[in-house]
Amino acid sequence: MKLPDDLQSEQAFTALLAALRMGKLRSSEFHTMPALAEALGFPVAATREAIKRAEAQSLVEVLPKRGFVIMSTGPETTRACMDMRAALEAEGVRRLLSAGRPALSHLRATHEALLDEARTHPGADLSRRALATDLSLHDFMAGGLDNIFLRQAYEANRNRITVIQNARAFLPDRVIPAMEEHLAIIDAIDSASAEASVIEIERHLRQTLRWWGISAVG
Repeated sequence: MKLPDDLQSEQAFTALLAALRMGKLRSSEFHTMPALAEALGFPVAATREAIKRAEAQSLVEVLPKRGFVIMSTGPETTRACMDMRAALEAEGVRRLLSAGRPALSHLRATHEALLDEARTHPGADLSRRALATDLSLHDFMAGGLDNIFLRQAYEANRNRITVIQNARAFLPDRVIPAMEEHLAIIDAIDSASAEASVIEIERHLRQTLRWWGISAVG
């Protein structure tokens, strides 16, 4: 049974995001539409619609009559995406705290456990699990953005950061300072201080950029 065109394009876009997330499509790579359609397993028409959506999120640059290029992850783009994430998460935390003190015990426990492992006997897949733990706090903070358009902006930026993270691997040496920075954010949120939370969010931004060799100011 043939799926409706709009459903096919939605599924093709989901498959495209998955390919970006898993690193099957990487920064600055050139692809043709027919080749991508074959790789994703969808008709060219549905794939073309998926690429249009990806272009609207700045995930790709379409080259008319040729194909498309996956977004660049150069310093300027990386800085802009990470700055946008920090700004939206700071607002998310402000809104979370205005609604009361959020439950943080699970986030704290997972971060402390990973930090302890990283300091003592890191497992072979530590970087992969660290990235998942890292994302758990960022998604939590963004959860305070109780506005559909802010959420859409955050999700689009999150997709761009996926491409950036695939180009800039989460190295084992980064796990310990990253978890320490996250725990500082968690402590600040737990203190119910929006001001302290924003300070720690911005410190985490600067440290992440510095680790990648990018200045915080363009």
